[in-house]
Amino acid sequence: MPNIKSAAKRLRQSIVRRQRNRAIKRAVKTQCRKVEDALQEGNADQARAEFAQAAKKLDQAAAKGAIHRNAAARLKSRLAAKMKAALPKPVKAQAQG
Repeated sequence: MPNIKSAAKRLRQSIVRRQRNRAIKRAVKTQCRKVEDALQEGNADQARAEFAQAAKKLDQAAAKGAIHRNAAARLKSRLAAKMKAALPKPVKAQAQG
């Protein structure tokens, strides 16, 4: 238990920030799991929509300082690579001539 007033305030602040950061991180992990679940089911449209939400949440978490910006970029990159590997490639139209 802090004896100094400023230390007591810092303790209160750190408790609030820890709760906020944990909530943000949990939301990010849940959203990333939704992307992976959609990929497992083979649902391309849902996976793309969930990926957009995951990228947004990762960027917001990095902006708020809950996670490092490079960590957010790394997670987005890994999710994008999983999507590219799992989803079928679009068929190119061949030129007639």
